[in-house]
Amino acid sequence: MTTKKFMFVNRKAPYGTVYALESLEVVLITAAFDQDVSLVFMDDGVYQLKKGQQTKGIEHKNFSPTYRALEGYDIEKLYVDRESMTARSLTEDDLLVPVTVLSRDQLTSLFEEQDVVLSF
Repeated sequence: MTTKKFMFVNRKAPYGTVYALESLEVVLITAAFDQDVSLVFMDDGVYQLKKGQQTKGIEHKNFSPTYRALEGYDIEKLYVDRESMTARSLTEDDLLVPVTVLSRDQLTSLFEEQDVVLSF
């Protein structure tokens, strides 16, 4: 089996739509097939990694702890768009897991290296 480079781009807030949870499920499935998986968080997608998510009031299961399990699936390439993080007054200390913060230009270069890019 040939290994391909899959990049999943997360642009949506973690709750209110199915995009964030669906992305996470597809990421885990792709990694289970020993593919090279990367995740990018940009726009409101940066909120998916924010510490301290409280979902009781919206009656949604808080799936954010799952991001801490990614390393167990050999998913260690997590990137955050610097501009998106700054626009939302977030820092790396606000995030659940270690990430690499990149500029839009750096992300564009990274996108070009991928075999498959899926946006959620």
